[in-house]
Amino acid sequence: MTTPEELRYTEEHEWVATREGSLVRVGITEYAQDQLGDVVFVDLPEVGKQVGAGDPFGEVESTKSVSELFAPVDGEIVAVNSAVSDSPELINSDPYGEGWLVEIRLDDPAGLEALLEAEAYQALIKG
Repeated sequence: MTTPEELRYTEEHEWVATREGSLVRVGITEYAQDQLGDVVFVDLPEVGKQVGAGDPFGEVESTKSVSELFAPVDGEIVAVNSAVSDSPELINSDPYGEGWLVEIRLDDPAGLEALLEAEAYQALIKG
């Protein structure tokens, strides 16, 4: 399983990539998509929605189950990846690239400090 070192992670198996300014990009990890199986549908929020860390903001449906997506940080949804709505399989084929889900403008960049670093996330998934 790939766990890119430059990303931060949540215990709910989402990754967070720091972008320019106070923007972050969010997706689900390779581990999460592997556990889900073939992703067939994604329900993402509207741009402008305010989210709090830990709040549900959407769903990913696979051939095995439906899983809620949880905001990793406090902020405003400023972009959604419409490509995954049209082609949900992008989450399986490229979870850290084309399969990203949303971009959030952080209310407070310090919120990133609460997220797991790659090593801690790897320990979590190895159980």
